[in-house]
Amino acid sequence: MTPETATRQIAVVGSGTVFLSGISYYTHRLATELAGVATVSVILMRKLLPAAFYPGRQRVGADLASLEYAGDIAAFDGVDWASPASALKAARFLRRRRPALVTFQWWTATTLHWYLFLALITRSFGGKVVIEFHEVQDVGEEQIGWVRRYTNAMLPLLVRMSVAIVVHSEFDRALIAQRYRLRERPVALIPHGPYDQYGPGPRERPAGPKRILYFGVIRPFKGVEDLVAAFELLPDDYTLTIVGEVWEGWQLPLDAARASPRAHDVTIIDRYVRDDEVPALFDAADIVVLPYHRSSSSGPLQIAMSRGLPVVVTAVGGLVEATREYRGAVLVRPQAPADLAAGITRAADSVGQTFETGHSWETTSRLYAELYDTIAAPRGTVGRSTEC
Repeated sequence: MTPETATRQIAVVGSGTVFLSGISYYTHRLATELAGVATVSVILMRKLLPAAFYPGRQRVGADLASLEYAGDIAAFDGVDWASPASALKAARFLRRRRPALVTFQWWTATTLHWYLFLALITRSFGGKVVIEFHEVQDVGEEQIGWVRRYTNAMLPLLVRMSVAIVVHSEFDRALIAQRYRLRERPVALIPHGPYDQYGPGPRERPAGPKRILYFGVIRPFKGVEDLVAAFELLPDDYTLTIVGEVWEGWQLPLDAARASPRAHDVTIIDRYVRDDEVPALFDAADIVVLPYHRSSSSGPLQIAMSRGLPVVVTAVGGLVEATREYRGAVLVRPQAPADLAAGITRAADSVGQTFETGHSWETTSRLYAELYDTIAAPRGTVGRSTEC
């Protein structure tokens, strides 16, 4: 342990596992990795909204993932959307820990009221507020007028209480600066670390058709229907597996796949899979295809790259930067099935190869430590290097 690790006090406020999502995994992984450079505590958002209004309502609270926090990370689980009592307990937890920097993971308006409250508590004891943006706003929420107006009115208050913003790409930096008045507030570009918790993929593939995998939630902006159309343009020596939970009633791509003349080559798993099922699904893939219409970042992309697989991804949002150093990526135009099919054909030339991800959590942790030392470190603590 170094003096910097002992002195740096960081809290991560993000998603728990009751409403399991990619942010649950990111919150856990970020806190775990930061524990190598700081003393870390975690506050988890537990119940985000009434389950009846959640797109994945059927599996709310299901035991799908084991995201336990190590003993050296103090965790409060958690804060419920309509429970002032839970928020007061979180506030007491925060005041006891008194972290110098609190990073709020932003992805949904359902957390905003308690984020504002916890940011005020942070400022009351002299802590610094940082917002890490994963989305400007969830796409589904953006389409609900009153939710969009609420976010536009209230999120700037959280931004004004912050001393810095964290983003994963220059694309997001520009998007957030355009939407919110950041003034002279620094924006730190900290890349998304790899999701390598599922281990390396197999080094040899079996003989037979080339196996395409789509993995992730099925929503209108995910473009899965483009992949189904592209698949019909490919030769017969390809198969397609679609794995994901349907949100917003977007059955169109699954209906198209079931009605396709290639339906016999398509496997559909239309549910949120358990964490222990993920490795086998990626083991059984030769090419991962993510045909998004828009995206700031992608957990499935991080899994695919950490396993060294060829990836075909649309050149949208932050995905261009996320794949810049990954030699196994083929980028194509969005909403263009013919281009997607051509990209898959190109990626097939590298099936069997394993690529290096180009990202590391060591980089993420280092950049967070540098951010802490810039904005939150007590005087006289920055730059020490003696081991304790």
